Amino acid sequence: MIRVYIAIGSNLCNPANKARKAIEALKQLPDTKFSDCSSLYRSKPMGLFDQPDYVNAVAAFDTLLEPLVLLNQIQRIELEFGRKHTMERWGPRTLDLDILLFGDLKLNSELLTVPHSGIKVREFVLYPLAEIAPDLYLPDGSAIIDLVAVTDRRGLTTIE
Repeated sequence: MIRVYIAIGSNLCNPANKARKAIEALKQLPDTKFSDCSSLYRSKPMGLFDQPDYVNAVAAFDTLLEPLVLLNQIQRIELEFGRKHTMERWGPRTLDLDILLFGDLKLNSELLTVPHSGIKVREFVLYPLAEIAPDLYLPDGSAIIDLVAVTDRRGLTTIE
């Protein structure tokens, strides 16, 4: 089994409840075992600031699924939660699930990039990830705890 970390985000339609339900849906993935989940965090939106704050978390799983199979599974969950894929980048979302890390895999394809391209700079990813995996190192050798130390919280707060 391979350890994967999935980011969870929502800022529409009761986002804290959506995030909790998304975690439960992720626990039902085939050939995948839940390991841990961070607290929920409230964060300021990226890009388009005229939208509600986000609720974010990071969950850890051990999986036998291949990366693109896992991607298909989490995209299915997003659709079930009412996600509409638009051309608008960083717009409001009912649910956003991103594969942050897939073991030590480095992959940059049209469909999937792991480690996630924003993992080193997004406070709403780094702080929850450090909460559940403080000793984690990225495939390039960067320590999560060191990245957190140099990343501003930008108003990020724990909500549970």
